[in-house]
Amino acid sequence: MADLSHYRNIGIFAHVDAGKTTTTERILKLTGKIHKTGEVHDGESTTDFMEQEAERGITIQSAATTCYWKDHRFNIIDTPGHVDFTVEVYRSLKVLDGGVGVFCGSGGVEPQSETNWRYANESEVARIIFVNKLDRMGADFLRVVDQVENVLGANPLVMTLPIGIEENFVGLVDLLSRTAFVWDDSGKPENFEIVDIPADMVDDVEMYREKMIETAVEQDDDLMMAYMDGEEPSIEDIKRCIRKGTIALDFFPTYCGSAFKNKGVQLVLDAVVDYLPSPTEVEAQPLTDEVGEPTGEVATVSTDEPFRALAFKIMDDRFGALTFIRIYSGVLNKGDTILNSFTGKTERIGRMVEMHADERTELSTAQAGDILAVVGMKNVQTGHTLCDPKNECTLEPMIFPEPVISIAVSPKDKASTEKMGVAIGKMVAEDPTFVVETDEDSGETILKGMGELHLDIKVDILKRTYGVELDVGQPQVAYRETITQPIDDSYTHKKQSGGSGQFGKVDYRIKPGEPGTGFKFSSTVVGGNVPKEFFPAVEKGFKGMMDEGPLAGFPVLDVEIELYDGGFHAVDSSAVAFEIAARGAFRQSIPKAKPQLLEPIMKVDVFTPEDHVGDVIGDLNRRRGMIAGQEAGATGVRIKADVPLSEMFGYIGSLRTMTSGRGQFSMEFSHYAPCPTNVAEQVIADVKERNA
Repeated sequence: MADLSHYRNIGIFAHVDAGKTTTTERILKLTGKIHKTGEVHDGESTTDFMEQEAERGITIQSAATTCYWKDHRFNIIDTPGHVDFTVEVYRSLKVLDGGVGVFCGSGGVEPQSETNWRYANESEVARIIFVNKLDRMGADFLRVVDQVENVLGANPLVMTLPIGIEENFVGLVDLLSRTAFVWDDSGKPENFEIVDIPADMVDDVEMYREKMIETAVEQDDDLMMAYMDGEEPSIEDIKRCIRKGTIALDFFPTYCGSAFKNKGVQLVLDAVVDYLPSPTEVEAQPLTDEVGEPTGEVATVSTDEPFRALAFKIMDDRFGALTFIRIYSGVLNKGDTILNSFTGKTERIGRMVEMHADERTELSTAQAGDILAVVGMKNVQTGHTLCDPKNECTLEPMIFPEPVISIAVSPKDKASTEKMGVAIGKMVAEDPTFVVETDEDSGETILKGMGELHLDIKVDILKRTYGVELDVGQPQVAYRETITQPIDDSYTHKKQSGGSGQFGKVDYRIKPGEPGTGFKFSSTVVGGNVPKEFFPAVEKGFKGMMDEGPLAGFPVLDVEIELYDGGFHAVDSSAVAFEIAARGAFRQSIPKAKPQLLEPIMKVDVFTPEDHVGDVIGDLNRRRGMIAGQEAGATGVRIKADVPLSEMFGYIGSLRTMTSGRGQFSMEFSHYAPCPTNVAEQVIADVKERNA
């Protein structure tokens, strides 16, 4: 069996355009996995193998690959940076042990870096930081280090300092060994010389080296005491302390370089080996019961334990369905029968493959710590646990965000209608944030996703990969409804039709809940007027009605219902009668509680050259945006605002026009807020017209 201490499962994540895919490409070249580097802007990078990725120069789906560096096996996942595909980052971080956060030397900490950093914090993934693109105009390594500290609230541990900056960036100084590396202009990663530290940097190098050692020795009391007595620890001791602190998330070793110009990537690879954890050094995944509550047991990473794995991604390609799995414990061999604890069904393992982007290598066995793909599994979906049939268990499941935008589509011809059902089935299995529904009134198919780009790419895949020609409607916003005032009310359900009837009376109080709390039910009935066994039925009745509000049929949010009295009949009362009573009560009372329409508000981050700041802010104000702040950078100004999603359709076109093509923006869902009356009236009128 392979030595698990030589495994590194890492993800590369960052804001869109910070250089993740280019960094991955350089890692593959340095480790000998590929012989020629392909550039993102030429559409030739290894991990961006979808047509849509090559054309747009962005990563859409995470890609896995395996390579080797200094006797260590790296399983690498290159993730997307665009906000519409953050689910790919989330589910990758879920199964990884470490990560490399890439930041642009001039852009610094951008909005998507914040989101991905937050996901990594939630998943408790150890990280090293790579500040990339130091050859770009406006690059400033120490400014990015400050942003990591102030914006992300993280503790960057500076390990290297750049020699020169922008077009004069030639190399870097490794603080630990006091070594200066300078690359020539050939662009080859191996063409570097080790030179003396430039005279004007000596003081800075010593200052940052001292800071680094002080932070590192805090991990070991004996070393700290010796250091305070003037004894400098050995490089091995410092490395050991840095490794300990990195795995404990106390700090993040921070490197600099330019992946595109092949400068500094070797040091990042060495840092992955030296400081990021092996599968056995991270906290073991907790096991849960059927409803997701922790049982107190964990999936210990060991080949001697029973087999346990998590399916974290489904991908359909020309060879059939691939299920990507991360094995947490045990061994998996070709021909084994395993159990899917979610469906209760067993599956036989036919072919197992190690992935290199879209190429594959057949495997006959895999073990704890491995990330691989299984071909042709039938009923497995993202987040399902696969385990040994004799030792059934469930790993902590994944939680996916709700879609915020939808479009109506209809096939252009009969052939497309037949193909669409099969294609959409495959696509929904691949992407848990892509939801498809049929509108019962119009019969149209509704595609729901995380943003315009997300849905745009789904329609493109349907057309090109599956040959489905579609007519696409206007994007629709996922509105919600809530109530604004409390109400006490009573409802009696009784039905007599010979024999035993149905009877249930509920006295209840409905009031607005705190934003983001969803649905809350409580009962304070005393004296047995409603027997305890009927409480779940009352709750089920109320909860079942939350999917459709009184104003325009949108789901209802943030409502608290308290059952405080009622009445029952010894013969005619039943769970069904009380459930029907609760449904009737909801229909009767919600319209009286001053219902209100809520709209999704997006956190928008716009980058614009200085001359266009006034135009951009004016335009955001016209879109009902609230400006939250602006911050000047070396190459332009960054404006943060909260803007309703309904006002942001087609924004990229307007922004490019206003800024002569130099503006960029990103947005992500922030919260729901009440709609202004005129907007709400228009939305309700549109819904009624569509349903007419």
